[in-house]
Amino acid sequence: MAASLLRGRTLVICRTFKRIYTPKTPHSATYPNGLLLQTASYNPRPLKLNLRDPYIPDKSSEETPEWQKTSKYDRKLYGRYGSASGIDPASLWPSHAELDKIVAEENEWHPPLEVMLNNIAAKQKEETEKRLAKEKLIAANMAKMPKMIADWRKEKREAKQKLKEEKARREKLLAEARERFGYALDPRSPKFLEMVAEIEKEEKKKRKLMKRRLREEQAAVPVTPPVASS
Repeated sequence: MAASLLRGRTLVICRTFKRIYTPKTPHSATYPNGLLLQTASYNPRPLKLNLRDPYIPDKSSEETPEWQKTSKYDRKLYGRYGSASGIDPASLWPSHAELDKIVAEENEWHPPLEVMLNNIAAKQKEETEKRLAKEKLIAANMAKMPKMIADWRKEKREAKQKLKEEKARREKLLAEARERFGYALDPRSPKFLEMVAEIEKEEKKKRKLMKRRLREEQAAVPVTPPVASS
């Protein structure tokens, strides 16, 4: 019995030491959808700065990268090592051109409140003018709408009448061709087209003769002199 009790205590002590000296493993969590997510605790080591012998790149050396010769890298070195970097703090200030650029960017992206209010007022004025111009154009078009509808209906009636007249004229020509040749002709046949050209030529000649007669009749009418008032 004593041996079993001693063995149990030994197991408890071993489990305790195992928990203490076992290295940390990534924690895992299982979600309801079955996805297993593992996370690990990360404790980065603090950055050790060698202030006695800091790394200062030689700008005159060809082996030194170009990005280590810039003023941006000088600011980084001075921020890390301070005066031990051997860099003059006055050289880290931006030049006049850089200051002008910074001021210009500041004015562009962060303008003063007065400028922002003026820009908002100008934009609202522009939007109001556009809206009024659009409303004026709509009102003018609405005023023209009745006339536009009447013109559209007139054009539709005229097109319908013209189509009706062309259909009647075509039927008349087909009837005349049947009467002249004794059989129906194809409207696309050369004989039919020749007949149509001949008829149009005769009609043109008749219209010209009628216009001449009308002018002769108008010229033959005597002009009555006006009655003189007493």
